[in-house]
Amino acid sequence: MLRRSLLAAVAALAMSATAALAADDKPAIVFDIGGKFDKSFNESMFNGSEKFKKETGIAYGEFEIANEAQREQAIRNFADQGYSPIIAAGFAQAAALEKVAKEYPDLKFAIVDMVVDLPNVQSIVFKEEEGSYLVGLLAGMASKSGKVGFVGGMDIPLIRKFGCGYAQGVKAAKADATVIQNMTGDTGAAWNDPVKGGEITKGQMAQGADVIYAAAGATGLGVLQAAADGGALSIGVDANQNYLHPGKVLTSMLKRVDVAVFNVMMSGKDGSFTPGIKVLGLAEDGVGYAVDDNNKPLLTPEMTAAAEKARADIIAGTIKVHDYTTDNTCPVQ
Repeated sequence: MLRRSLLAAVAALAMSATAALAADDKPAIVFDIGGKFDKSFNESMFNGSEKFKKETGIAYGEFEIANEAQREQAIRNFADQGYSPIIAAGFAQAAALEKVAKEYPDLKFAIVDMVVDLPNVQSIVFKEEEGSYLVGLLAGMASKSGKVGFVGGMDIPLIRKFGCGYAQGVKAAKADATVIQNMTGDTGAAWNDPVKGGEITKGQMAQGADVIYAAAGATGLGVLQAAADGGALSIGVDANQNYLHPGKVLTSMLKRVDVAVFNVMMSGKDGSFTPGIKVLGLAEDGVGYAVDDNNKPLLTPEMTAAAEKARADIIAGTIKVHDYTTDNTCPVQ
């Protein structure tokens, strides 16, 4: 009987050790609608995951959401298997992640673009308005017509935040410039509709817009394509999209979700994971704008100098960029 009890205790310890190993060494990521190859937000998160795997040799779990009902199911499935940290891509997964994280207090979770206030969740948010201000400044300087466009994805405060920062930058370059803004829709489908993105872009070009910024996930691919076909310049978002249409993408507003994902996974591995809110802006190199061989010819020395001065002034607090999500208003239109 004693021997049997000892064996049971040893087995329990072994299972506990295995669970701990899984929690420490097996991260997972749940991509949202649009898929991990959307060349934007999801793909940037995928790149961060791949960097982690390459540097550590540790595989990670992954799942691509096909519909909204799968969010909780996917997060719960990873939790059941002991994956940790489990990373949710995007604000729309907040409710599902919060529910599962409460049920698995010993596991670590993270979410990008939303705050979930739990002791085992790290919430990562960005100052998108700061990066958008810089690309808006460049758009205003590059525009010959004095009219520029913005195509957002789902009509939510987060995307209005991009548009507001962009408009502020445009107006800083040309006070009398016109900023035409349109959203793609009010459901999750707005992130994955490049055809509609292209149609909106054609409409903005018909109104005279010659530089158009897309903040719309995979929908933005249609924006960039239509702009290139129609002779306008475009601005990519989240990942560096300059390569998609070399010489026709003015720049891309970088949102370093790849770095955020890599850091979360590494912190789970080395034991440095901390819950709470992490805010990443220009000062933290969390946002910025892309310069490479594909767009260098489009940026004059004056444009680059202006953008770098604005970057320094924003970090120093000399330039205050309004955050639309604080009161759902924008000081410029």
